[in-house]
Amino acid sequence: MSNPLPSYKTALDELHRYVSRFIPISKQEFAQFLPYIEIREFEKRTIVIGKGEVERYINIIAWGLVRKYLPVRNREITVQLASEGHIVHSDLSFHYRIPSSSVIETIEPTVFFSISYESLQELYDLYPKAERIGRLLITDLFVKKDNRYFDQLRKNTRERFLDYVRSHPQMVQRVPQKYIASYLNIKPETFSRLKHLTRRGGASSAKGQS
Repeated sequence: MSNPLPSYKTALDELHRYVSRFIPISKQEFAQFLPYIEIREFEKRTIVIGKGEVERYINIIAWGLVRKYLPVRNREITVQLASEGHIVHSDLSFHYRIPSSSVIETIEPTVFFSISYESLQELYDLYPKAERIGRLLITDLFVKKDNRYFDQLRKNTRERFLDYVRSHPQMVQRVPQKYIASYLNIKPETFSRLKHLTRRGGASSAKGQS
């Protein structure tokens, strides 16, 4: 039997805890941000933002699972896999107001807490704490992207595979194998051969992350 979905209140409490990691913010202050947050629901296998569209939203996943990929020469190169509590959006499109080169698609039924580009600018103008949170959050995202890029360069295929399955056991259960292989830059047949390693001692528990 699957776990019941959380309530919106529970998910918003998690969002409050998430932003409080960057700067202390009271419940009263957080409540001032709520009118700017839109709740958006999507069915499984829904294109949230397509190639060539301009990204209107920055999204935090309340619950569900999504992937971001680049269509390149009849291939889909997965660049992000994200689940509850993580941010997903077409970065360049959102921040520079240009057509998106990437596609965001749901893997499971998914609910977003979304803030539009216009609402975000208004939040920044009205609430200095919101602007600071936004700056720290974007810095955190860039650092994580750099770390992933460096890992791709300095770790071999086996190391990348083992690191991922040990730190993201839930994602290994929820995400189709071909998407994880693409994300790790591993050939699907190599990924299949490496799967036997997960039966040697198991993997440590951790929530799925981008």
